[in-house]
Amino acid sequence: MHGFATLFKNELKLNIRNMNMVIFAVIFPLVVLAALGFVYGTAPAYDGASFSFLEQSFGALCAISICAGGLMGLPLVVSDYRERKILKRFKVTPATPSIILVVELAIYVLYALASAVILFIAASLFWGVRFQGSVPLFLLSWLLTVASSLSIGVMVGGLAKNAKTASVWACVLYFPSLVFSGATLPFEVLPEPVQNVAAYLPLTQGMQAMKGAFLGTPFDLFGPQLVVLVAATAAFSFVAIRFFKWE
Repeated sequence: MHGFATLFKNELKLNIRNMNMVIFAVIFPLVVLAALGFVYGTAPAYDGASFSFLEQSFGALCAISICAGGLMGLPLVVSDYRERKILKRFKVTPATPSIILVVELAIYVLYALASAVILFIAASLFWGVRFQGSVPLFLLSWLLTVASSLSIGVMVGGLAKNAKTASVWACVLYFPSLVFSGATLPFEVLPEPVQNVAAYLPLTQGMQAMKGAFLGTPFDLFGPQLVVLVAATAAFSFVAIRFFKWE
């Protein structure tokens, strides 16, 4: 446990100094929140709605942070550490190579959690955003969205031949997920053919599940999305574990 804590502290310091995840996983979602807040304020999502536009968008804002860590940050770190033989060096230490993966996973969970907390505090203080639904169900939806995204990140980072290949795949996954899942553009305004394709993205299911839980949508209307997230996490985790390349 002491070794894990020491490695976690050191890796977190390096990650923060890099600033990429601080910007894209924490600051960027906050900037989007501020922009939406100044444009829409406390206006209802649509005529007659009992919730505001920001309350409707809170799940999407959380998804931006999750997407940055799971689909962009984690694959690059894992592939870079393998290419630089860092994972291989861990084999001659008392720690196992898997420890550094657990540490990296914990760091990106921390980023996503910090972002969600900061977003909710800012949204509630400045625009009166409140949970309309179930906090436990929202946390479950959030956790499954994080898990599915991180499982994809480990899979891509573990299978990519090198950091350059991982970077290409990360971009291929990150930008379409960010745009078409509903995290940046409202899912409802996308053309129907695009919606049909984007519906298969785990981040789309996660964002919709968080949105439903936050707004109090009946469970049977978004429960299937949780099932999809569990299945996606299991499938990607299996591939990541089965075919992961340590060196």
